[in-house]
Amino acid sequence: MSSSLCDTIWLSEKRKNLLLLLMEGPRDIEQIKTSLNVTSKAMMPQIKILQKQGLVIQKENTYMLSEIGKLVVGNMLPLLNTLEVLEENKEYWTSRDTSVIPQEQFMRLGELGECMVIEPDLNHLFDLPREFTENLIKSRCIMSSLSYYHPLYSSLYSRLAKSGAEMEIVLTKAVLERLKNDCRDELETLLDSESTVVKICEENLNLPTIAVTEKFMYICLFNKQGKYDHRKVMSFDASALRWGRELFMHYNELSQEVIEI
Repeated sequence: MSSSLCDTIWLSEKRKNLLLLLMEGPRDIEQIKTSLNVTSKAMMPQIKILQKQGLVIQKENTYMLSEIGKLVVGNMLPLLNTLEVLEENKEYWTSRDTSVIPQEQFMRLGELGECMVIEPDLNHLFDLPREFTENLIKSRCIMSSLSYYHPLYSSLYSRLAKSGAEMEIVLTKAVLERLKNDCRDELETLLDSESTVVKICEENLNLPTIAVTEKFMYICLFNKQGKYDHRKVMSFDASALRWGRELFMHYNELSQEVIEI
């Protein structure tokens, strides 16, 4: 029976798409034809197969998922979401060191949704991405972990502190020392801000950057050779924001607040 169910779901794009459509709610045949861009002649045999397997039921002229159908499709979605994330940027994910992401959370990578990989051209290799800076400045609630020093970070985050944005920033010891030596005024602005909490993580993060706001999630990972190649991932999906906050909190809980320089 399980093998037959697998064949029923995965060997037909029409059946799979119909199951996903009915997960959103009951549909009549006209709604199904319009949503999936199919004809009745093409769709009715697929509906009958799903009915025979007990995944779809019919009430009057409306089709809907059975309880078993809801169970099956509910468990299909995480896999389909994961495949979509990987297929969109397969080369990126296969080349990353993902060991810095807790295993249970890594298994939910599909929650990143419609994410984009930002790859700067050679003329802007050492700039912060415009997509990041423009959206960060507009944000009012920011969680950020920084394990490498960038000369623009101090001015960017101190500007946000002056504007009253609520921020939690986790730094490595090396980054904190660099800020003390090179950007002391901006660091003092962060520490003096009532809406900003600065923490230091004694452990080796091995995660160059993560930033999560109410608008976006932004993450940078080393490649498998432990090199930083300036490639970042950014997503605006609500599920990605939740995923990013969870990852930030993982490292936030390993950190201690910096009270003064």
